[in-house]
Amino acid sequence: MTLRVGILTSGGDCQALNATMRGLAKTLYNCVSDVEIIGFKNGYYGLMHEKYVKMQPKDFSGIIDQGGTILGTSRQPFKYMRVIDDGFDKVAAMKKTYKKLNLDALAVLGGNGSLKSANMLAQEGLNVIGLPKTIDNDTWGTDYTFGFQSAVDVATRYLDDIRTTAQSHSRIFVVEVMGHKVGHITLHAGLAAGSDIILLPEIPYDLDVIAKKIKQREKQGKNFTVIACAEGAISKEDAKLPKKKYKAKVAARNGQSVVVGLGEDLQKLFPAKEVRAAVIGHAQRGGAPDAYDRAISTRFGIEGARLIMNRSFGRLVVLKRGEVDSIALEDTAGKLAYVDPEGKTVNNARLMGVTFGDK
Repeated sequence: MTLRVGILTSGGDCQALNATMRGLAKTLYNCVSDVEIIGFKNGYYGLMHEKYVKMQPKDFSGIIDQGGTILGTSRQPFKYMRVIDDGFDKVAAMKKTYKKLNLDALAVLGGNGSLKSANMLAQEGLNVIGLPKTIDNDTWGTDYTFGFQSAVDVATRYLDDIRTTAQSHSRIFVVEVMGHKVGHITLHAGLAAGSDIILLPEIPYDLDVIAKKIKQREKQGKNFTVIACAEGAISKEDAKLPKKKYKAKVAARNGQSVVVGLGEDLQKLFPAKEVRAAVIGHAQRGGAPDAYDRAISTRFGIEGARLIMNRSFGRLVVLKRGEVDSIALEDTAGKLAYVDPEGKTVNNARLMGVTFGDK
């Protein structure tokens, strides 16, 4: 009897999506005598609109080091999943496609929103498993999400490169690192690049504290400063605003990065220095996965295949204390794993003089 498995990659792209699919597919091909894998194009959109391809073993060959996703991806926000547009019922359409193709299981490679949708489909009766994809490393219940370390590597290299030009011109650079709600990439890349000032969404900053640190560096003979700043970094003043007012303030920036405003504020405090703002951007999602991501995503894919073969559905593959395991999808749906402001990583960084702009 043929085992029919659907795969889709949803949400923002990242490194190691292909490596994860490869690990899952090669395990199924190796362990099941008759298996058919259906790849849905561009995430949940493909599942909704019956856009798919019947994949062959050769499709998963030579992709372990390939960035992006061979299936394509798109953002289908969870909050709109049950909204019927012009008579089109997204949930009903996905269920129809699943049943029309006689799928035995659906593997969803995605981040927080995508996994919420995966859990919704599981609750609708589909056999679903999830694999934790996001450069932000913010999926609750797993110590690691594939794509994170590769993104940290990109951000670290950028901060390293900025440091040499900052030093040459005695400049202050405020560099935006990806991380709207959580600051894991900024924290790890900032530490890896030796940044003395790291600004995170979880720790509201005080401009005077940042200025004090810059002056301290100058007294130590350091004529430059590179600030690693998460895109969701927030000042103490803004953190006190009601949610609606803060959202309106962010909207008034017209897409302008937080580092631009922070750079302008610092320029006023240091008129004799040149202050520059820089944005790393989507390069953090791109390029080949590093060795760690290739290895861990392969392990994730293998575990995903094992869950499917054992018919353990409604589960999310996770990494706990170095071992690959799984938890219930419903346990992770709707939750984020934030940087702990009082955790060891932050507190240990403070011991060697790193400031997070708060004290």
